[in-house]
Amino acid sequence: MGKALNYHAHFKKVDPKIFGLALKYKLEEIVDTGNYFEKLCDTIIGQQLSGRVADVIFARFKALFPKGKVTAKGVLKLKDLQIREIGASNSKVAFIKDLAAKVQSGEITFEGLGNLTNEEIAKMLTSVHGIGPWTVEMFLMFCLGRPDVFSTGDLGLLRAIEKLYDLDSPSKSQMADLSLIWSPYRTYAARLLWKSLDNR
Repeated sequence: MGKALNYHAHFKKVDPKIFGLALKYKLEEIVDTGNYFEKLCDTIIGQQLSGRVADVIFARFKALFPKGKVTAKGVLKLKDLQIREIGASNSKVAFIKDLAAKVQSGEITFEGLGNLTNEEIAKMLTSVHGIGPWTVEMFLMFCLGRPDVFSTGDLGLLRAIEKLYDLDSPSKSQMADLSLIWSPYRTYAARLLWKSLDNR
């Protein structure tokens, strides 16, 4: 509850609009969830999709594995068509397979990941085809539970900011500048903005 009180107090001081969202929406505490490989597959599948559609496709993806346990070894055993048939695009199949191959070979390791900086994690993960800044940001927020991450490339956040601040197509640099006042709780601000859209 301490972190929640801290972000409430911070938003109250720096931004009444975000503070209004904090009063309206309850957020669960941010924690490191583990299951790093599975979460990265989930995030890749969710690229450029609505939350609801992504959830459906990922549930089908998990069902491809014994007891729903998603592993790199298991991914590499799947035929591309099996993954395509659950609704993933050809490119996302290739991205997931590349991630699995790099994890299986040891090129990417999740040991000690929680001790790395955001920048170090981004450098490692973007070696995978199809993992760019957005995927890294979602991973940092929702899997590692980093409290101060913001995605200027997320369309949902763009729309929420347009609506909340009555702005017309703010640029990425404008979004970044705005998000600075929410630091060190930018992840919480992002989650509140997403909730304001009720798009999941």
